[in-house]
Amino acid sequence: MKPSNFPTIISITEDEIDLNALVEKITLTSTGAAAIFTGMVRGKTKRTGHAQGIAYAPHETTYLEYEAYIPMAEKKMRQVADEIREKWDVVEGIAIVQRIGKLYPRTPTVLIACTASHRDTGVFEAARYGIDRLKEIVPIWKKEFMPDGEEWVEGEYIPKREE
Repeated sequence: MKPSNFPTIISITEDEIDLNALVEKITLTSTGAAAIFTGMVRGKTKRTGHAQGIAYAPHETTYLEYEAYIPMAEKKMRQVADEIREKWDVVEGIAIVQRIGKLYPRTPTVLIACTASHRDTGVFEAARYGIDRLKEIVPIWKKEFMPDGEEWVEGEYIPKREE
């Protein structure tokens, strides 16, 4: 099977992420490994300013609201999947799912899954690249609601000329 025929799932949804259904859809008879990353809503947050190295006081999160410009976000998610396939031609299936809407602590918000024939093929690195790249280029916004207020959480998106 050529990489272009391998399963790729791109989804932005308000529905719960069904891990078993997604893995089933990206698993082939040749698949022997799946590397999965799932981001969760934290109820207690200790954030640092990555670019500035600033540490902020820990605080409680009541819930998050995620928003996306869906047509552009899906296009960029597909770009992430294409980049994974370009860097790791052994990756068989890819699922990239982002939830939007109101999400409470302990709730999965994003899932990146990559499958391959074996664990030693770079499948872990491919999934890690997927979440890092999603955070870099996909237009998804999150607003954090706390007991004493709310704020938009800034990402570190710095577009390159070709993006």
